[in-house]
Amino acid sequence: MSRPGNTSHVTDNTKKADIKSVDATEVRSDRGQPRPSGLEIARMPSAAERTRTLVQSTCSAVVLLPRPVAALPEQLVPEERSVGPDGEVLLVFPADSPVVRAATHAQDDEFPAVLEITDVAPVSVPHRIRGRAWVSGWLTCVRGVAEPGRMLVRLEVGEARVDDLWGTGMVEPEAFAAAAADPLVEHEAELLQHLHAAHGDQVRQLCGLVGERADGTAAVPLGLDRFGLRVRFSGGERGRVFDARFDFREPVRDVVGLRRAMHQLFEAAAH
Repeated sequence: MSRPGNTSHVTDNTKKADIKSVDATEVRSDRGQPRPSGLEIARMPSAAERTRTLVQSTCSAVVLLPRPVAALPEQLVPEERSVGPDGEVLLVFPADSPVVRAATHAQDDEFPAVLEITDVAPVSVPHRIRGRAWVSGWLTCVRGVAEPGRMLVRLEVGEARVDDLWGTGMVEPEAFAAAAADPLVEHEAELLQHLHAAHGDQVRQLCGLVGERADGTAAVPLGLDRFGLRVRFSGGERGRVFDARFDFREPVRDVVGLRRAMHQLFEAAAH
């Protein structure tokens, strides 16, 4: 769980009118990850939205099976995953995988399992694991849908839990089914890598919006969502690590809107 830390909230409605707020925090999780200070929560995705985003992302995932099912770790990794119209998680495995065998031979055609998703930052930063999600439920095989040699497995969601840069949260199946993934989920990794490689100088200019705490630190773009940009600052005289959130003027709906929002953000930082 988190421990207290120093926080600051900077708002300037004159020279930096394009930026609604900057939230810098040193609140940490027990794994050392910076946490929200409580100043970010006005504009943030819900726990259900964050879980849905991770499920529909390209983050690594593994199906955890109850004992005594024996399997190698790589045999528990789905080849594909998606979310069905009723909120069920759809997974594709080789037809001879332990997951398919277990679900096929389960009593009453139901087999308890947990889908664990690990979100690793696509850029190199301290504390690189950004979060995890666990979706618990029951597996059944859906025959006649997947390609030959593969099997579609349905995970009926019983509950879900997320532990990420926003904090922790429990998710009911109805909320998971009703939630939508962040509109940038398919492009986030590529966009962050592009920002880091091609716009590093502009990202470093954001230090000026954070204040003296960011002097001499490295600035790496860590997360993008429809509400804003998260940057991780590290180094400096004290070697501290902290995050800052830069809210967009309004939530973006697509990459076109993101380009406009990033332009406004960098323009404000340059003045």
